[in-house]
Amino acid sequence: MKQSQGVLTVQTDGPGLYEFSEDAVNWCLDQDINTGLLTIYIRHTSASLTIQENADPDVLHDLQAAFDRFAPKTGPYLHTAEGPDDMPAHIKSALTQTHLSIPVDGGRPLLGTWQGLFVFEHRNRPHDRYVVLHLSGE
Repeated sequence: MKQSQGVLTVQTDGPGLYEFSEDAVNWCLDQDINTGLLTIYIRHTSASLTIQENADPDVLHDLQAAFDRFAPKTGPYLHTAEGPDDMPAHIKSALTQTHLSIPVDGGRPLLGTWQGLFVFEHRNRPHDRYVVLHLSGE
């Protein structure tokens, strides 16, 4: 079995969903692994990962709006040391995922027709988000 690991940097400019599907697919194709499992992990506690529809931008808008209702920007929250947007970001991250597992065949992640890989940014200011890719297989 072969294994390969890499890191993608996804730049965000505030709350929203940032697609990185193409970068992840291209990385997989460069690894010389035909069949296996891709694990994706984000190294942050105030951003998360999701597989979501990438065809209609209204889906992303509605998803962001729903999460803003679940965890509003104004508390009351006890944790405010990193700014007023930090605790809602932690709540949103806890409701989503910090890692994903995707089967790979033909060197490509087996995403559905309308599926994309997204960093879900929960903080108000720009960030560089580091996404670790680990591919194992044959």
